[in-house]
Amino acid sequence: MESNPDVDLDPNKDDLPLRANTNHVHVRHYVLDLTVDFQRKVIGGSIVLFLEPAIGSCKQGEPGSVSNTEAQNISQVSSKHDISSPITPEPNELIPPEEPSRLSGGNDVSDVFWADESEEFTLVLDCCDLMVSKVEEVDVTTVLKKLDVDHRYANADHPSSSSLVQRLVSMPSVCWRSQHELYLQCSRSPTVLNAQPLRFHMDQWSLQVRKEGVCSPHDFPSAVRIWYETKPTGGSVRWTKDQDSSTKFSLLDDSKASLAQTVVGCCVYTMGSPINNRALIPCQEPPVAMSTWQACVRAPCDYTVLMSGENQAFPKPAETGFLQWDYYVTMPMPASTFTIAVGQWLEAGVNVPNFEVEKTDESCVKVPSLSLDSTDQQYVCSHMDYPCRFMLSAARTQTVIPHRVFAPPCHLQKAKDMVLPLLPLCMTEAHSLLGVHPFSRLDVLIVPSGFSSLGMASPHIMFLSQSLLKGERNLCGARLCHEIAHSWFGLAIGARDWTEEWISEGFATYLEDAFWNHVQKLGCREAEEQRQFKALLRWRRLSDELQNSEVELQVLRPNKEKTGEVSESGASLVKHALNPEKPFMQVHYLKGYFLLKFLADQVGEEKFLHFFKVFVGKFHGQLILSQDFLQMLLDTFPTMRSRGIRLETIFSDWLDTPEMPEWLRDSCSEWLRIPAVQEVREEVAKWIHFSGSGGKGSKRKRSGPKVNFKELSPEQLVLLLEFLLEEPKLSLSTLRLLQSTYNLQAQDAEVKHRWCELAVKHKHTAAYRDVELFLIHDQAMGVYLYGELMVQEDARQQALARRCLSFIKDDMDQSARSVVEEMIL
Repeated sequence: MESNPDVDLDPNKDDLPLRANTNHVHVRHYVLDLTVDFQRKVIGGSIVLFLEPAIGSCKQGEPGSVSNTEAQNISQVSSKHDISSPITPEPNELIPPEEPSRLSGGNDVSDVFWADESEEFTLVLDCCDLMVSKVEEVDVTTVLKKLDVDHRYANADHPSSSSLVQRLVSMPSVCWRSQHELYLQCSRSPTVLNAQPLRFHMDQWSLQVRKEGVCSPHDFPSAVRIWYETKPTGGSVRWTKDQDSSTKFSLLDDSKASLAQTVVGCCVYTMGSPINNRALIPCQEPPVAMSTWQACVRAPCDYTVLMSGENQAFPKPAETGFLQWDYYVTMPMPASTFTIAVGQWLEAGVNVPNFEVEKTDESCVKVPSLSLDSTDQQYVCSHMDYPCRFMLSAARTQTVIPHRVFAPPCHLQKAKDMVLPLLPLCMTEAHSLLGVHPFSRLDVLIVPSGFSSLGMASPHIMFLSQSLLKGERNLCGARLCHEIAHSWFGLAIGARDWTEEWISEGFATYLEDAFWNHVQKLGCREAEEQRQFKALLRWRRLSDELQNSEVELQVLRPNKEKTGEVSESGASLVKHALNPEKPFMQVHYLKGYFLLKFLADQVGEEKFLHFFKVFVGKFHGQLILSQDFLQMLLDTFPTMRSRGIRLETIFSDWLDTPEMPEWLRDSCSEWLRIPAVQEVREEVAKWIHFSGSGGKGSKRKRSGPKVNFKELSPEQLVLLLEFLLEEPKLSLSTLRLLQSTYNLQAQDAEVKHRWCELAVKHKHTAAYRDVELFLIHDQAMGVYLYGELMVQEDARQQALARRCLSFIKDDMDQSARSVVEEMIL
């Protein structure tokens, strides 16, 4: 059976191929055994995949099919074991496999030879920038027979490895500890006796594996071990200096500009880049390929390994100079959610919240029956079987989950002062609106300046940009709320098609306002005014983006009616994923947010948020398309149809077209009339008048300017600077007074970005130091500022951009570097 990917990358397009043949075979569990080598900048070791033929690949009663009775047998037998403690193998029971001595050659097959064997079944994994040395079939029968998984096979001479693994992956969730211990022991088993290594072939985007004579997924090995190493330049991981690497840059004399750099430490973390994790692990990347995993990661003793695992890992000694960190997950998730960060992080001081830490022991997942009252009916789970927190009464009342904050030493105090106090407040309000926290714990890490976003949420771990630690708490608090919202929308509920990013980002953007308003304890009127003010800022940003981006990138559902469709094997393309401008566009955040705001206006904010909670109760643990949310909303509020709001009109007005929706064009005029905006307009008029008068105040030199400028919030400052950016000319004395009046260099990154734009536009050389620091330390926000510098004819500005870029190019995200270099060219 030939299952080579039937979708190829068109070099004339910027689409990303998902080549894994998930319609033929499904990876149910990964076991990783990896070592981090900072000297060589590689992560290497092995990954064991436990495979199951996909539904429809073989029929009930055919060889390899698993009956319900057999699945029950493994549950009954497993329950005989003490699943409250790990299963310890007998001495010498497991034979350690021989690790390949080199990572080249191996059992790789040439292009010509590979293409000639079209009748054999091919396991296709998404893979890029990996050095694979060997792929082998793991002999799991020894482990499973000795544990008496099924007594009917215990005395058999040749038990079916496939059938044993199928019963293993079918174990009920209450037996997850036993199941994970079996996975671990199987992963350490030797290769099948006298078996040849599995043949494999790699191309740009995939790893393809075959076994001689096997023509169907049912007959393919059910446990496969892959030996490999990452590459230092792989797109899924970032090797960079941590934030304690000091930098000094002199701009006082361009001809003698000096650069001093002391590298204090190196770190590595997953990027969340368009290619996700395929340059970290060979895996199945399509969202539908949800799986569980467990990992053993070894790193030097002075490094901390953080990972998207349910457990709080405690390191134990490994080989000399290394510590071993073990993590696991029991909730099936797409491979793209796997996250790792290794560095010399320190934990911020413990802030003990008023709650009892939920222990992830067997008593938490043994819930054979629950009595649900009327308020609990929404939590009857519709997803596949796993130990789900939504079914636990303790989790329903746990407003704050256990959490820790990590940072390098230079940012530790700011993390303690800013992030640690805000976390429980944001969690509490998220719980009050959406209910059960989908994940049992959370680590927050302050990542290096080269990180390409202000934040990124993964199961059990969140990355935050150091840019959020400056200024007042508004930007940090709102971003925390945004990332916490992803626990529900983006993680517990994911998009079945990667192109529907608005399902994740639009929802998180909408919910961040709801959470943050509650954290600030705003009254109804004040909260509504703040919502409208933020809507105006976002409308301005969206308008600018729609005017300055490719039309194709402005559509929220680029595949339209074909969204969610895949080929016969399960392969597909992610439209526009490799376009270098795509990662820096916010249209899926902003237009998605405005669609939800439009829908909320139809039914009322309170009812709309309650609907979110009901929707989460029904769809948590599942993947959805846009119509799943929209159809349930229309069914819940049938009066919307009488207003002409139907599924088809939402698609045509909001999701399938690049234009600004008519509702949005009409609403912005209302937002311009709110008092907070009028106050900004009055201040803008003062500054324009001051600039027009030559920047002169009173005739008495020491009396200062006649104008009294009002104190403004950070959001108001952003709007004030945006309005001033529209002015063709501002005097240098005006810019100097602006800087001192609002202490702009000490404001948050959003304010400083606009200030730097003003300095660049008006060639305010006295503020170039602010621009320099912004470009170096706030790279996630400074990408387009490089372009603004380069389009100017001022040689000093261009020199500033080039020197900053040359200094940070090794730290900058690959996508950001591509965009900046294109601007400079």
